[in-house]
Amino acid sequence: MSNPDELLRIEGIRKTFPGVVALDGVDFDLRRGEVHVLLGENGAGKSTLIKMLSGAYTPDAGRILVGGEEVRIHGAQDSERLGIATIYQEFNLVPDLTVAENIFLGRQPRRFGMIDRKRMEAEAETLLERVGVSVSPRARVRELGIARLQMVEIAKALSLDARVLIMDEPTAVLTSEEVERLFAIVRSLREDGVGVVFITHHLEEIAALGDRVTVIRDGRSVGQVPAATPEDELVRLMVGRSIEQQYPRQRPEQGAPLLSVEGLGRDGVFHDVSFQVHAGEVVGIAGLVGAGRTEVVRAVFGADPYDHGVVRVSGTEIKRHDVNAAMAAGIGLVPEDRKGQGLVLDASVAENLGLVTLRAATRAGLVDRKGQYAAAERIAGQLGVRMAGLGQQVRTLSGGNQQKVVIGKWLLADTKVLILDEPTRGIDVGAKVEIYQLINELTAAGAAVLMISSDLPEVLGMSDRVLVMAQGRIAGELSADEATQDAVMSLAVSTPTTEKEATRGH
Repeated sequence: MSNPDELLRIEGIRKTFPGVVALDGVDFDLRRGEVHVLLGENGAGKSTLIKMLSGAYTPDAGRILVGGEEVRIHGAQDSERLGIATIYQEFNLVPDLTVAENIFLGRQPRRFGMIDRKRMEAEAETLLERVGVSVSPRARVRELGIARLQMVEIAKALSLDARVLIMDEPTAVLTSEEVERLFAIVRSLREDGVGVVFITHHLEEIAALGDRVTVIRDGRSVGQVPAATPEDELVRLMVGRSIEQQYPRQRPEQGAPLLSVEGLGRDGVFHDVSFQVHAGEVVGIAGLVGAGRTEVVRAVFGADPYDHGVVRVSGTEIKRHDVNAAMAAGIGLVPEDRKGQGLVLDASVAENLGLVTLRAATRAGLVDRKGQYAAAERIAGQLGVRMAGLGQQVRTLSGGNQQKVVIGKWLLADTKVLILDEPTRGIDVGAKVEIYQLINELTAAGAAVLMISSDLPEVLGMSDRVLVMAQGRIAGELSADEATQDAVMSLAVSTPTTEKEATRGH
């Protein structure tokens, strides 16, 4: 007899693609008014499972039951009709349409055969109020930031009267305040009886929000445990081994300063920023979102302009606002948005790995393709990029493997100073440790690493020194021994004083 509180059940689902078994006998169920966390490394099969429920894929074997009845989901309309709404990491919104038009896309209320814009905007406004976001229903979607786009997606799901809401990595690009707001919305949906399937890589979010956890490994469901299960046990279930040390930082002997930044400033954005990074050293930059961290490193790399100050590599001044000059001096940048800025998604692994060295590999207008391919093969092997081959499209790799390709192109270029902006965002626990080992190898070989991360334990675990930014200035510097979460946060929320302000009134 079926459970009246059961909204969804998946039994023995199997899905294969040419040469790959994506899912092999996965079981999962969701109850009314619960948050059921789906946990697993990148490539474990979570996305394939979601796509079964949203109608993008059909299973080769197994059953999907909604409300105790077996169903066939052949497309998005079937999924919506069954009360299932999915919010993907890459939002499914049309940038040039308004918020209201996006919420009711394909389902606009009509009057006398015409779209009833007034009613549509009023209904959109009600939904937006319910998710606690102050945005006009008439605003164009392209004008909104990530957090608001997320809320518009949730409003769209509520407009479908969804009983099952699937959220894929919803907190990956949100600030801590935005995450809290999102959690409050999810809790209120849970109270309304909505069942939420929640996918996250942030283990601390599981106990804060979840009720149960199903762990998927290598396409199989390997366990269902309470959300209060200790993190180390969740990690062991996820990767099939215990990760004794989450942040395996090795601290090699430090050499001379490789990167020197003196008095860097951009009017209205950041001010009087000075620091050094030595050979063999990892310097972390911590701070709240909006503190100016990304803006500073983009200026150092030459991607953004600056009005004052000097950037030097090994004592030689770098021409400002000139990416080619920065690259020639040995600076590399792994950007925060790896898909938008770090990769050419439709190009192959080999082509992406060769992006930085393409100019050097070109003689008389001809590219040394054989040399480039051999170098790409070497670096992909060294990094352990999991792929079908070098010709595979980068967009089809998992997040962790995409990040290895972004870092790999700078390793091929023999980079001296590597800037990592949010290097493990959206990457699973196992792949994170591989990236950390890579950082160790870089510094052991004498490179300098400058790392921005909003993941505070990561900054503390991997940095030899931590610079804390607040309001566009460096609020303080902490050694590895001094850097605790409390010490970093008290600096991050401080108001840094300028020398002028400090001496005022004397």
